[in-house]
Amino acid sequence: MPYIDDSPSSSPHLSSKSRGSRDTLSPVPSEFLGPGPDLEKGLEMRKWVLSGILASEETYLSHLEALLLPMKPLKAAATTSQPVLTSQQIETIFFKVPELYEIHKEFYDGLFPRVQQWSHQQRVGDLFQKLASQLGVYRAFVDNYEVAMETAEKCCQANAQFAEISENLKARSTKESKDQTTKNSLETLLYKPVDRVTRSTLVLHDLLKHTPVSHPDHPLLQDALRISQNFLSSINEEITPRRQSMTVKKGEHRQLLKDSFMVELVEGARKLRHVFLFTDLFLCAKLKKQIGGKSQQYDCKWYIPLTDLSFQMVDESEAVPNIPLVPDEELDAMKIKISQIKNDIQREKANKGSKVIERLKKKLSEQESLLLLMSPNMAFRVHNRNGKSYTFLISSDYERAEWRENIREQQKKCFKSFSLTSVELQMLTNSCVKLQTVHNIPLTINKEDDESPGLYGFLNVIVHSATGFKQSSNLYCTLEVDSFGYFVNKAKTRVYRDTTEPNWNEEFEIELEGSQTLRILCYEKCYNKTKLTKEDGESTDRIMGKGQIQLDPQALQDKDWQRTVISMNGVEVKLSVKFTSREFSLKRMPSRKQTGVFGVKIAIVTKRERSKVPYIVRQCVEEIERRGMEEVGIYRVSGVATDIQALKAAFDVNNKDVSVMMSEMDVNAIAGTLKLYFRELPEPLFTDELYPNFAEGIALSDPVAKESCMLNLLLSLPEPNLVTFLFLLDHLKRVAERESVNKMSLHNLATVFGPTLLRPSEKDSKIPANPTQPITMTDSWSLEVMSQVQVLLYFLQLETIPTPDSKRQSILFSTEV
Repeated sequence: MPYIDDSPSSSPHLSSKSRGSRDTLSPVPSEFLGPGPDLEKGLEMRKWVLSGILASEETYLSHLEALLLPMKPLKAAATTSQPVLTSQQIETIFFKVPELYEIHKEFYDGLFPRVQQWSHQQRVGDLFQKLASQLGVYRAFVDNYEVAMETAEKCCQANAQFAEISENLKARSTKESKDQTTKNSLETLLYKPVDRVTRSTLVLHDLLKHTPVSHPDHPLLQDALRISQNFLSSINEEITPRRQSMTVKKGEHRQLLKDSFMVELVEGARKLRHVFLFTDLFLCAKLKKQIGGKSQQYDCKWYIPLTDLSFQMVDESEAVPNIPLVPDEELDAMKIKISQIKNDIQREKANKGSKVIERLKKKLSEQESLLLLMSPNMAFRVHNRNGKSYTFLISSDYERAEWRENIREQQKKCFKSFSLTSVELQMLTNSCVKLQTVHNIPLTINKEDDESPGLYGFLNVIVHSATGFKQSSNLYCTLEVDSFGYFVNKAKTRVYRDTTEPNWNEEFEIELEGSQTLRILCYEKCYNKTKLTKEDGESTDRIMGKGQIQLDPQALQDKDWQRTVISMNGVEVKLSVKFTSREFSLKRMPSRKQTGVFGVKIAIVTKRERSKVPYIVRQCVEEIERRGMEEVGIYRVSGVATDIQALKAAFDVNNKDVSVMMSEMDVNAIAGTLKLYFRELPEPLFTDELYPNFAEGIALSDPVAKESCMLNLLLSLPEPNLVTFLFLLDHLKRVAERESVNKMSLHNLATVFGPTLLRPSEKDSKIPANPTQPITMTDSWSLEVMSQVQVLLYFLQLETIPTPDSKRQSILFSTEV
């Protein structure tokens, strides 16, 4: 449990679970407790969670006691002729510590007997609710913290006796024996309450996770979590960790501000690095694994003092080095392997095959590490004024902007350059092990078993409006979600011209693959490219703000729209979100009225229209080929949902003005309408009957057998389905011919259209019987989707499709449509 470790090396920042809590849509964590043995197991876990909380509280109380111990003699001496500190100084340094001790002593004394006399009906929610209601004392402590630290430091410099006291505060050790003590500095102990409050939500998240909804504690714990989250969001931005690096002399401050794993480009090769931003320098290190032990070690690769660091090009003629791109097919092959290994691990867990599981976990770690290394392609460059430039690869503009902002903010406080001796550098690198806030490489293999697997399905997002811009500009937003450990750009609003209050009101449908976070980035569109400062070798639109929300499975379960506001640097963006889980999104809903075209069998539509390819398909393809072939991300970037619905309605009532409507609409909405038509067919274009055969055919390893099987299956499709597919296939190949401009390869197109054309109707897809237990199924979903992508990709990559009989020949190559 993450909150038991109360040592100085524990994270000074919010952990990944609680970091996004201030923006989360609801305080309720995921809960997959079913009836019977699962419930028993969950309630047993609840006891272990509470035991961990008790152990953590005991350690915390011992630290507060250690702070209180010197207070009494110092206060007594303050009234004598030889005071060590004045009463005012004592009050400032030890501000609110007695009150904090009383609050937690009362909480501990209340919780201890209840855990000792444990039963599954035992209630503890009232204790946590009361503890949360007293968080105001922490507010006062945090507000005073900076002054307390400065006062303590001045007093140490002015008074040797106090300096001696402040370095040797004794806290009793709770682990082995009550008589043993550990030595702590005043600085370490004063940071404990700050660290404690930032982790308050973790405890409640873990406890709620193992408290059934029906338990009387559930609403009380929810309330406590809500109070904690609201409190945290108000102070989170203000807490600056004041951890000192062991390399700095007393009186100076080198603190760690931010760290993370990144991919560095070294002579054309991708290398995984752990980068650290300190108050005065930027350090790039390699994490070395210790053989035979768990302790970590860092090897410093390079560092740049912040006064010497810049992002601008050193020389306009200097180009960003070529980024070795990994083809999408290879990345997808890695994802398929990852999903297959996860499936195997689930199966072995049921068979209790521990040795096999360990072997599989090793394979999973290798594949995930490879994907992490190969997937990012966005350059983030730092330059040393006195030397060379370094290039990192990241997957999102969000991280790039965040690093730049943090570095620039800190540079305002840095005035002189310096160089470290080899000994100082070694000591600094060694201290990284203790100071790091990101402890694990971001792989799912490093996640706890009880962590959420993320959401699979569709997220509808309406970007309503934004306020808070200082001056009129051309504004747009992009949306990103995480998938397989990195972020992917999924949608972009139109540019709202010359305004301080854009009203987009645009809806997007975003597919989620194990996603846990939705990000929004707000940009100013820069039309005059010559005015732009070049950073990382590219002209970019300017980021005006960025923010994110956690996608909480429990909160999104009720399928209603949920409104939320994301705050970013004084700008506020209003959003609504709605989630449809994969088992519901997979349903193909036949239309109730047979007069329209959406949700109506393709054979009925072509017969009614006396055409070989439905009118809607021809019209959409024609318009896209007229003005969408060079649109970046055509078919991948979401169209505005209201436009798509308007087009759908027009096609359904056979509106004669539909072509006029289309000519005035954003081309992404037309692409979205075409995708929607195929997705809403009552059965897939490849038919429910033949779908299993296609899935088996694509898995054949002999290329000759595969070709024979796949072509025969294709030619077995009903005539309207086959002709429509071949018409679409030719169009998609033409789109891919413009890949250098539109960035849509055959593989990208197969990813977009594969599930749309092949995904079977509800009765034929492998949907779990119990939709509340999707966890072990997520990787099966991924495999099924990837199989659908592979089938379409196979046909897209075939140069020609031979047709054995003359009847088919005349159908396929008829120019009539």
